[in-house]
Amino acid sequence: MTIRLGCIADDFTGATDLANNLVRAGMRVVQLIDVPAPGTPGPVDADAVVIALKSRTTPVDEAVEVSLRALDWLRSVGAEQIYFKYCSTFDSTPAGNIGPVTEALLDALGTDFTVATPAFPDNGRTIFKGHLFVGDVLLSESGMRHHPLTPMTDSDLVSVLGAQSTRPVGLVDHTVVAAGPDAIRDRIGELRKDGVGAAIVDAVSNDDLLRLGAAVRDLPLVTAGSGLAIGLPANWGFEPSASAAQLPPAGGLQAIVSGSVSTATNGQVREFLRAGRPAFSVDPLRIADGQDVAGEALAFAARHLADGPVLVYSTETPDAVRTVQGRLGVAEAGELVERTLARVAQGLLDLGVRQLAVAGGETSGAVVQALGLTGLRIGAQIDPGVPWCAAELSGGDTLHITLKSGNFGSPGFFTDAFARLESAGEPV
Repeated sequence: MTIRLGCIADDFTGATDLANNLVRAGMRVVQLIDVPAPGTPGPVDADAVVIALKSRTTPVDEAVEVSLRALDWLRSVGAEQIYFKYCSTFDSTPAGNIGPVTEALLDALGTDFTVATPAFPDNGRTIFKGHLFVGDVLLSESGMRHHPLTPMTDSDLVSVLGAQSTRPVGLVDHTVVAAGPDAIRDRIGELRKDGVGAAIVDAVSNDDLLRLGAAVRDLPLVTAGSGLAIGLPANWGFEPSASAAQLPPAGGLQAIVSGSVSTATNGQVREFLRAGRPAFSVDPLRIADGQDVAGEALAFAARHLADGPVLVYSTETPDAVRTVQGRLGVAEAGELVERTLARVAQGLLDLGVRQLAVAGGETSGAVVQALGLTGLRIGAQIDPGVPWCAAELSGGDTLHITLKSGNFGSPGFFTDAFARLESAGEPV
């Protein structure tokens, strides 16, 4: 089996988001958790491989190092094109990590240019004249301006990426994109002659991404959110197919673990509570005081799991998050919650949970690593950018798991996700 597309994702939910769009376009996709050891063979039944890293908020040098290791492995198994995936809200700091990782990948591949577009119109992320919109507002006016780790206060992506890069950053604007693949390729040629190393590409619709996908078929490296994934599989002749998304039957109890503080996830928690479903709130200050919050959460879950999904969450408003960070520090507050929710997830599996929804990129990374998952088979979509996945547990059981970006999902996601699994367990 030839690996057509090798993908490097900077967090775990983003990895499944990307894989979801590739599956929808007909590719069979395997998601690997972290970089396989050198010499590990690639999967024999996949057209694309997505390596999920936890590098979005790590120090720049660490993000570059692990991304280059992922590239080396993907090239060793014959990946024909490389895709560096970041968040559709371009989550980063002035120091990186998107710019430095992109430039390190360009250097390693011996090429001089790539595109950059976090656009994902199906989830309301669009780019116009180089500015990123979240729904109807600029990124800088969205809830992302309050993100505890990567507050996004500038919507001009040429400026944002330029601040992180040593190479000049350019723009392929909407008039060029609308003119089609040939016009995009011509514009890329002009930018390369001017020494530009990366170009933000406007996209306000899926048609724009399809045109861009056709235009970049010969670039060794593309960088994007998950949206561009809809435009690449056709370059190898793939077409949408239900068989690409088939998973084993699902069973067992159902639970949700949520550590995201995004506006979308806050709304999903409120909707779950309004429906009268059982939920346990994790308080970081109580964890810091040495109380066994994870044990309390698991005892609560044990009393309610037989009656349907149980939610364990540490989702707060921006003001509440700032209060906790002021007491504990930004890094310590996040790590306390991640460790606790990872322990909760382990305990939930011991209680018989085999259908697990996880909300938040950092939380998803902590949970997947705590559960010892090494790979996921990607299934069908629940909401735009969020698929069900299947992982084989050490005892031979199958865990159905969905890793939801904090920014994604409809208000009823926490209950709708389980309704998407048929009685036989296959996503519909």
